[in-house]
Amino acid sequence: MGTLNLSKFSSQANPEILNSLHQIADDEGRKFHSVLDEAFRDYLNKKGISINSRKVMTKFSQSLQEFDALYKDLAK
Repeated sequence: MGTLNLSKFSSQANPEILNSLHQIADDEGRKFHSVLDEAFRDYLNKKGISINSRKVMTKFSQSLQEFDALYKDLAK
């Protein structure tokens, strides 16, 4: 997997919510930031904003440009 590009931030949250997120991370053997990132992504998806889709479509577009001839040959 590639290197994560993370940004630090400071905020406040309901202690019960934070404790639940920490418990999920512990139960699943994950880092807290990973669980928090998943929660953020789920919220954005709920609002109709998909971060991964943009990245995937950008990479797909680059792939089409770079390997256009190969894809045409494979389609024959």
